[in-house]
Amino acid sequence: MIIIPARLSSSRLPKKVLANINGIPMVIKTAMVAQKVDDVVIATDSKEVIEIAKQYNIKAIMTDKNHKSGSDRIKEASDILGLSDDEIIINLQGDEPFIESEILEKVKNTLEEIKTREFVMVSCYKLIDELSAEDPNLVKVIIDKNDDAIYFSRSKIPYNRDNSVHKYKGHIGIYGFNKKSLDKFCKINAHIEDIEKLEQLRVIYHGYKIKMVEVQTKSFGIDTPQDLKKAIEYEKNSN
Repeated sequence: MIIIPARLSSSRLPKKVLANINGIPMVIKTAMVAQKVDDVVIATDSKEVIEIAKQYNIKAIMTDKNHKSGSDRIKEASDILGLSDDEIIINLQGDEPFIESEILEKVKNTLEEIKTREFVMVSCYKLIDELSAEDPNLVKVIIDKNDDAIYFSRSKIPYNRDNSVHKYKGHIGIYGFNKKSLDKFCKINAHIEDIEKLEQLRVIYHGYKIKMVEVQTKSFGIDTPQDLKKAIEYEKNSN
């Protein structure tokens, strides 16, 4: 099950998830990619999103307007859907219309591989250059020898003391859980996530593991009017 959280309000780009990408609302375009991999549900706080999803024969359910995060929204959606503890759930943001289906497949397959863990969670990263790593909006991750995350930060990590690091790992905000682990994720918290504003840090703080998979992607999130303009041009050039 792929659940796409779609909160209608957005301070930087009003009604972002319904922004028109050359004729198709952004969240619908994202859902169309996800449908190539698994069943898809949009979890929203907007009747407008519900009605538009119906027009495209995509399932959408109403969730609370007051959720602090997309994870809380998909947790409520998973409860409404009555998913079992071992059901695989992928949290795909509604502002990723260019995400490649191969990435979702890789997350799904990795979740199956680690399903016997006490806590089941998977996310992704791509290799980025040093200049890109300077951007605090592009989260960095360092991993251990088993491909589990050690730490995530908006700072450039690891610190490149001897100029020996030429590629950094840029985190991609796709998360996979089983239902039991998603429930646990939404119950715990940590002060470090409030400092960095990165909710995944609560997992590491409490001693659980996040399996990371390396992917290649041209996708990018859309948060501002400038991002939307870039997306429209990207779509035109891709066709």
